[in-house]
Amino acid sequence: MRLIDAKRFERNIDGYEVRLYTLRNEHGFTAQITNFGARLVSLFAPDREGNFDDVVLGYDHLDAYLNDSYRMGATIGRYANRIANARFSLYGMEYRLTANDGPHHLHGGQGLQSKFWFVNEFTDNEIEMHCSSFDKDDGYPGRISVTMIYRLREDNALHILFTAVTDKPTILNLTNHSYFNLAGAGKGNILKHRLQLNAHYFTPVDETLIPTGEVISVDQTPFDFRKPASIGERLSAQHEQLRKAGGFDHNFVVVNGQRRVKFVGTVEDPETGRKMEVFGSQPGVQFYSGNHLKSVSGKSGRIYNRHDGFCLETQHFPDSPHHPHFPLSVLMPDQVYRHEIIYKFSAE
Repeated sequence: MRLIDAKRFERNIDGYEVRLYTLRNEHGFTAQITNFGARLVSLFAPDREGNFDDVVLGYDHLDAYLNDSYRMGATIGRYANRIANARFSLYGMEYRLTANDGPHHLHGGQGLQSKFWFVNEFTDNEIEMHCSSFDKDDGYPGRISVTMIYRLREDNALHILFTAVTDKPTILNLTNHSYFNLAGAGKGNILKHRLQLNAHYFTPVDETLIPTGEVISVDQTPFDFRKPASIGERLSAQHEQLRKAGGFDHNFVVVNGQRRVKFVGTVEDPETGRKMEVFGSQPGVQFYSGNHLKSVSGKSGRIYNRHDGFCLETQHFPDSPHHPHFPLSVLMPDQVYRHEIIYKFSAE
């Protein structure tokens, strides 16, 4: 197990102390996290032979994260995914957001992923951080205060908990944007990985990846992952939605999505035996097949290319403010936002 040198992340930037923190459980399951963007930098999980490897894509020095357009391992907000035309209305007021994806708004603009998080508590297997986003940050109404916890459980699960409050009505949709490769970061593509999703429906997109507002069945489409299927085989299917997105970059409707925490899906790598189960407390999950990775210089000089990693981001539906029939993503001053994500690892 080759951990990243923490000294490569030690820096004072505009008065903020950036650091790299290492968490470990009693079985050797290990994570490294930086308080710049509250990012998951590395995650070491065992294969069927008991060999540990880093299963998340990323970089081994801070400079790369400061200039990272892929948002590797980042905490995403205020609104994960896309909002059409970089604007939305709430209680009769229109708010204009940063347009950073053509005419659209993506992943909160500069967002929480570019902020420095203050560490409240740090133990062997847990770190708690917080940060604030002020009224009109990237155009959003209200000041929000966000606390998040990364915890390594003894069953080799990474448990992520977000909580947040606001002083004005606003919209909020937080998630983690880690790219996974269960064979190991930089060790080839994820085409042989087998994916299962607890979803009967998905939300199709237009040519700019904005949801059309439809919610359609996965039945008899390449989007049917109700039973495990090879990601590569599904990517090779002829389907208009795959053409539009250049692969999978779609929101799936999670069964029992309104429950607090529920099973979302499973990914398995047949070569190493690693298995990752995903649980979450939001009504959707975005499956992204790494379509736009291209010549990314990652850890230990390894290069990440197309389909070398995948994301499974539990979240609200993209562009919810423009589709009243989508689940509500509004946070009021008398409410507490709460979102849990669990990535549980095993090997067979």
